[in-house]
Amino acid sequence: MANNPGAKKAIRKIARRTEVNKARRSRVRTYLRKFDEALTAGDAGAAKLAFVEAQSELMRAVSKGVVHKNTGSRKVSRLHAQLKKLSAA
Repeated sequence: MANNPGAKKAIRKIARRTEVNKARRSRVRTYLRKFDEALTAGDAGAAKLAFVEAQSELMRAVSKGVVHKNTGSRKVSRLHAQLKKLSAA
């Protein structure tokens, strides 16, 4: 258990940051799900819109430190490949 004031404050800060990061991660997952739904529906126009939003949200999470840079880039790359595959079909 935290014994000194600095450690207690650190625990409070970590708890606040954890809540913020959870919300950001949840927001990213929501946009990824919307893209996936548009993809399964086969609607290329809606999928492109959802891709742009998902990409923006992923990169925002990267800039906030919620997701690692390489993870964000990898996910965007895979989303783009799925979108390209849908457009080609």
